[in-house]
Amino acid sequence: MEETQYQVYVIRNEENRHYIGLSEDMLVRLEQHNKGISKWTRGKGPWKLVWSSGWMDLSAATRLERKLKAQKGGAGF
Repeated sequence: MEETQYQVYVIRNEENRHYIGLSEDMLVRLEQHNKGISKWTRGKGPWKLVWSSGWMDLSAATRLERKLKAQKGGAGF
């Protein structure tokens, strides 16, 4: 049985605000952000994808997501 793979992604709106997340299907997730389904990004779009990782298992994706969120707004981000 194949393990589910995830991607970490960064989206940005016209006000140069960023949102970092992870998903099994990043393009579907981006569509959800733009339709207002996600409460954290609702009403703040439109959102555009600016970066996505390669495929990885959930543990690795969660670690990368946390690392990026910790750097958000800093030089490392």
